[in-house]
Amino acid sequence: MKKILVCCNTGVSTSLLVAKMKQEGESRELDIDIEARSLSETVEHLAEADAVLLSPQVGFAQGSIQETSDVPLAVIEQDAYARADAAAILDQAVALLGA
Repeated sequence: MKKILVCCNTGVSTSLLVAKMKQEGESRELDIDIEARSLSETVEHLAEADAVLLSPQVGFAQGSIQETSDVPLAVIEQDAYARADAAAILDQAVALLGA
């Protein structure tokens, strides 16, 4: 099972998005675990992650996280995030996983 962390400032605004992403993943029969985390929690749990998606509001942290870890990392496309487009965001995560 692959683990994807979805990160925002506090982990709250991504909770609904993650729920939608989990449903989308189940409908695709993907073997993934998706968690919403705050920025500080994400940094603490990088070793557990196979991929990390940052919400646009914490995209500024991409460089510093990449300096400390080789976990595949990307900032969620702003329009997809604003629409909570779980399918598009899950596609982005799957691409990070190389699947």
